[in-house]
Amino acid sequence: MTDILSHAQIWAAIDALGERYGLTPSGLARKAGLDPTTFNRSKRETATGRQRWPSTESIAKVLQATGASLDDFMALVSASGEARRYTRPLIGMAQAGAGGFFDDSGFAVGAGWDEIDILAEADEHSYALEIAGDSMAPLYREGDIVIVSPAAPIRRGDRVVVKTTAGEIMAKELKRQTARSIELRSINPAYPDRVVPREDVSWMARILWASQ
Repeated sequence: MTDILSHAQIWAAIDALGERYGLTPSGLARKAGLDPTTFNRSKRETATGRQRWPSTESIAKVLQATGASLDDFMALVSASGEARRYTRPLIGMAQAGAGGFFDDSGFAVGAGWDEIDILAEADEHSYALEIAGDSMAPLYREGDIVIVSPAAPIRRGDRVVVKTTAGEIMAKELKRQTARSIELRSINPAYPDRVVPREDVSWMARILWASQ
């Protein structure tokens, strides 16, 4: 089974790396040639509570600037106090379009699911989907794993997985929803936005976080 690193673990490892070299988050960012506010705690979530992740480029620059190795960084991740594993069902999005894997509300049911160990707690109804295609690139790429919850509240701007009554599964951003339709934004500009009539939506579930 695969392990997924959590948002809290990655940021805790960055903080620990800075402390190892006697640097504050802003000092670490400056040493790496980044904007001094890049690693500020106030920038780790949006005003609406959505998680912001450090980019792989910024982590690479920090390692180069401090002389730490990737193994050093991963050791800090492992020591960040979130070693407990939570097992969740896993299925590929291409496979998920077939019947028998979800109930009418988008909760995981039936056989055919694999399992994945995640290193951060998610609600008991959550499950993992492996992204297929590039409609959410560069945010999510093929092979990325997203943790999804049909029980989580959904607001405008949230990233969601939607299943239509025709069996189509898609990962989009919720642009707007009305009594008659759901408007979805494609992150990849090569793909058009979608407006799906309510009667054509089987279920919609929020993406909680992702492994990339």
